[in-house]
Amino acid sequence: MSLPSFCRTVLLLAGLSISGISSGHAADWPRQVTDSRGTHTLEHKPQRIVSTSVTLTGSLLAIDAPVIASGATTPNNRIGDAQGFLRQWSDVAKERKLSRLYIGEPSAEAVAAQMPDLILISATGGDSALALYDQLSTIAPTLIINYDDKSWQSLLTQLGEITGQEQQAASRIAEFDKQLQAVKQRITLPPQPVSALVYTAAAHSANLWTPESAQGKLMKQLGFTLATLPANLHTSQSQGKRHDIIQLGGENLAAGLNGEALFLFAGDSKDADAIYANPLLAHLPAVQNKRVYALGTETFRLDYYSATLLLQRLSDLF
Repeated sequence: MSLPSFCRTVLLLAGLSISGISSGHAADWPRQVTDSRGTHTLEHKPQRIVSTSVTLTGSLLAIDAPVIASGATTPNNRIGDAQGFLRQWSDVAKERKLSRLYIGEPSAEAVAAQMPDLILISATGGDSALALYDQLSTIAPTLIINYDDKSWQSLLTQLGEITGQEQQAASRIAEFDKQLQAVKQRITLPPQPVSALVYTAAAHSANLWTPESAQGKLMKQLGFTLATLPANLHTSQSQGKRHDIIQLGGENLAAGLNGEALFLFAGDSKDADAIYANPLLAHLPAVQNKRVYALGTETFRLDYYSATLLLQRLSDLF
């Protein structure tokens, strides 16, 4: 069974090309995987995967890949549980006895101690262990994955191919698509276009999700239109070379939040209240018309689990 051409396109766009792939049986290995550092041979289906990226871990859990340990974020914060694992898959991680590698600062020793047969690193973002690539690649085959330029479904497909869990990835996506179509038929959209963002009240700043982001792509799938930024706006994309966010701050904040409604990812009612209370945003159409919607703190990173929660939230709102 060869890989469908649309999947190949997704993988090539993702910067990873894969050959010799079908449905995860012994005959399908070894597999060759190409990432930004070259071509790697995976001799057998991975049994002990270590994810240095807390963002990638949710997708690995969703396809029942044998992920044994993961990097973590700050424990007990808005997005992380007591372990520093993301709240949307916290229960699954407990069930699978997922080990925490480290919090924040990556450690090659912690990775080596897990005796992995595959190590995954994210290419960008706060959870990237790219600086340790040379050390990690002496421990086990190490692949660099981009998650900032594609939908979570494309990422799931890609991880399914790497781990031999293609069928699980395909069935998760099919299950979600069914839910998405049901929600799309049920909801009445607010006036368009809209702005999708993460708002930080204390810093008077926001990260605006771009159409390339997983969040932007999901909004589009549901029929929303993302507002385009004013042409003369100076913005920065300083968190590495990321495709998924545009940083807004200072006088750019109000100018950049030009949608008819504001959708707050990784936000709760307190964040919506903070926007309503900010005098510098009082003139925005979304604020004046009371169209600021908090989508829940679990939506900071989109994966199968948080995207499902997001559908539920949008269904309740509209």
